[in-house]
Amino acid sequence: MSEQPAGGAKGGFLKWSLWGVGLAGVAAVIYIMVRASIQPAAPEAQDADKPKFDYASKSAPAPEYAFLGPQGKPVKLADFRGKVVVVNFWATWCAPCVEEMPTLAKAARAYDGRPVVVLAISVDKAEGAAKAKAFLGQHPPLEFYQDPSARLPFELAPPAPGMPTTVIYGKDGLERARLSGSADWAGPVAQAEIDRVLAEK
Repeated sequence: MSEQPAGGAKGGFLKWSLWGVGLAGVAAVIYIMVRASIQPAAPEAQDADKPKFDYASKSAPAPEYAFLGPQGKPVKLADFRGKVVVVNFWATWCAPCVEEMPTLAKAARAYDGRPVVVLAISVDKAEGAAKAKAFLGQHPPLEFYQDPSARLPFELAPPAPGMPTTVIYGKDGLERARLSGSADWAGPVAQAEIDRVLAEK
């Protein structure tokens, strides 16, 4: 009766250990991907009074993807061409989004009668639409726009890193500035950015 070499036993143990580590790594990657798909990570926190706008995507065209308007009918960002469009992607599960919404409503009121439109587009899923609509109803004159598939933020070039993300488009429909994170939209820094785009010929 022959005995199994000691080296063979050690090699088998090492082989199974490596398989175990590999499977654990794959499981960790899958977990992270699933969590990210359920609820995107929030952008890095910043001072809402001193928002830092990103101009890397300047002149990128607005996505052609349609979302739902206040009446539940499909609309596109191109439908607002000729106006400065402030697009805010938000959700009820996003605390910074909820906190900045009153200031976004103030900004909308400040530009009433001027060629500026503020679109607060909810990316809540269909089952959360009623809650999102009720919340937005507390912040006139903002109207309820929604993208229950949450696809529009990922149609941006580059895609939005999380919520809230706000993009300012010029009257020609091209991106002028972007902000990842919350801001005081009624404050002087944010409104100066809107005024700058509004002043463009």
